[in-house]
Amino acid sequence: MLRLNHHVELPDHEIEITQIRAQGAGGQNVNKVASAVHLRFDISASSLPPFYKERLLAFSDQRITKEGVVVIKAQSHRTFEQNREDALARLKALILEAVKTRKARKPTKPTRASQRKRMDRKTKKGQTKALRSKVKP
Repeated sequence: MLRLNHHVELPDHEIEITQIRAQGAGGQNVNKVASAVHLRFDISASSLPPFYKERLLAFSDQRITKEGVVVIKAQSHRTFEQNREDALARLKALILEAVKTRKARKPTKPTRASQRKRMDRKTKKGQTKALRSKVKP
């Protein structure tokens, strides 16, 4: 069960994880075996809320295919469990990034200091205008 937030969870059967073990083609690290984890997650077949699905399908990310399948590849020389946890964390981060909504900015009241400053500027402007009109013959 992958918990996205306090009220949205993904069951394990909706997330398909396959393990691919492959040996390097040669070179210095010929004895190292890479354990790659490919995570597949079908957005439209999932039990996500409709808002989440819409936002994910509209989200532009190279890991989301046109068919609405998320493919995450975690390739490293770590164990399957570590790669699996990493792929699940990346899936969670991707979903939360896609559904993140910006909070509306509250309009701020002008501070006393800024109001005073504005009034001072206005009065000085008025005084200089008055002085200029008096100088003219």
